[in-house]
Amino acid sequence: MKTVGLRNAASERRGGARDSAAPATPAGEGHTREAIVQLLLEQGPVTATAIGERLGLSPAGVRRHLDALIDSGEARAARSAPWQQQGRGRPAKQYQLTAAGRARLGHAYDDLAGAAMRQLREIGGQAAITDFARKRVSTIVGDIDPLAGHTPEGTTEKAEEIAEAFSDAGFAATTRKVGAGVQICQHHCPVSHVAEEFPELCAAELEAFRELLGVHVQRLATIANGDCACTTHVPLFFPTVDPTSTTPMNTAAQPAAADPHSSGRSAE
Repeated sequence: MKTVGLRNAASERRGGARDSAAPATPAGEGHTREAIVQLLLEQGPVTATAIGERLGLSPAGVRRHLDALIDSGEARAARSAPWQQQGRGRPAKQYQLTAAGRARLGHAYDDLAGAAMRQLREIGGQAAITDFARKRVSTIVGDIDPLAGHTPEGTTEKAEEIAEAFSDAGFAATTRKVGAGVQICQHHCPVSHVAEEFPELCAAELEAFRELLGVHVQRLATIANGDCACTTHVPLFFPTVDPTSTTPMNTAAQPAAADPHSSGRSAE
């Protein structure tokens, strides 16, 4: 299997998974840390003492979680300004989330994108959705030239070029040789939840693959359909029959017309 620009997708913080940079926490403490993160989001910068008073935790317990968040790059600490200091002594540290910490929190982007797509369909009909899906894919593969000639080596290289472009767009794509073909595997899909409702997004990808490779590729699985990856099979050889013989011969893959009824969904 050839890896093309594979990105290590950050683990989802909700649901208990942790990135390798963040120390694992027992199940009971996971809820406490989430509460601290939420408080940093809503009230930061805030002191450890204020967090403890708000959540009913000991200062030592709060600082243990804050230290873990700082170690993982999700929070940072700074000394309070003189005017913020209460009482004597050194200014207390105030904690707040970093950009990385905010990025791990849930967003409503999927809901917003879905609502926008539904509005687009209401205004422009199905043609508007199809056109949008095609333009979206063109921004990903716009710099790739269609394959000029079909050879196993050339087709494989073009599949790798496509996978690299999709990796750059956040799809964590790879290629791998399987039998008489090569497969483009997208291990992550940034729009999978939207694609569940709008399969035109998947269909546009498949259409772009066919146009760039010039052969009839087949979508075997999609994340939007519940599979673990989006897998597209690209034939490197195409069986043909010698008119003087009944024995099939394997030749380099030949162009094939795209199936207008294919939606890009997983094969049943």
